[in-house]
Amino acid sequence: MAPSSSQIWPIGGGKGGTGKSFFTGSLGILLAKLGRRTLLIDLDLGAANLHTIIGVSHPEKSLSDFIRKKAASLEETIVPTSIPNLSLISGAMNALDIANLAHEQKAKILRNITKLPYDCILLDLGAGTSFNTIDFFLLSDSGIFLTAPEPTSIENIYRLIRSVYFRKIRQVLKTHAFQSLAEEAQQQNEKATVSNPDLLLAMMKELDPEKGAFLEKTLAAFSFKLAVNQFRKQDNPNLGELVCRIVQKHLALKIDFIGNVAFDDRVHNAVCKTTPFLTLYPYTQTALDLRECCSRLLSEEAASSAAQRIAE
Repeated sequence: MAPSSSQIWPIGGGKGGTGKSFFTGSLGILLAKLGRRTLLIDLDLGAANLHTIIGVSHPEKSLSDFIRKKAASLEETIVPTSIPNLSLISGAMNALDIANLAHEQKAKILRNITKLPYDCILLDLGAGTSFNTIDFFLLSDSGIFLTAPEPTSIENIYRLIRSVYFRKIRQVLKTHAFQSLAEEAQQQNEKATVSNPDLLLAMMKELDPEKGAFLEKTLAAFSFKLAVNQFRKQDNPNLGELVCRIVQKHLALKIDFIGNVAFDDRVHNAVCKTTPFLTLYPYTQTALDLRECCSRLLSEEAASSAAQRIAE
């Protein structure tokens, strides 16, 4: 987990092409402009392009320098950007085999990310539901899921949310204290499995109220967000809220919707110019939407932090 001095936001999408790197880079720029020391880390291993989104043509260092021990520390791979308060760890020079990290390499990266001295750390994750993506997502109890307003993207983001949530449950249940309790719950009701978290939790609370309450509190600590990118006028503006309600109903997991981000053809133009979209087109609907998402994200996090302090 991240130390209290840093806020880590992993950002994931169920499929490629949803504009995840664009959203991550833009959010990083907005946070930096608010005076927060912000670090972007490109963990889309094998397909890194975050540097281009934020206007860094040729990063001198990358994550692979740390993985291959060319850099003594992860901090040594950080490169500055043209935007004050915004820094980057690029994946630009990563060889294709870096996409298949060994467990030890992944664990080393995870440990060192939490030690970096920044106010905000944004992780641009690879698309899909690989173990690498899910484990990076679980580095923090906060995380942002990004989807496009089309059926295949919605299906894939639901699959990613489900995979992240179930992996967290499995991590908790693997401990000796919970393993036998989970087995006992399943013996009493064969449907009380990880695939039915609501029922499993209820059975465990019935068998052992103290442990059940602890597991419930652990899972309730998640503060996930959802944003819909590439939103067009003909799309349902309530789609994001609908997805959140579906997740709540089927997984008993609360996710906050932070907004729709309008589609804009000029994103392509900004990428080709290696210049941030927010720099070229600060007064477009897309830019306004991104600012609104950032505002809601910070408001939700402040409210969540206050609630956790009260609970403690």
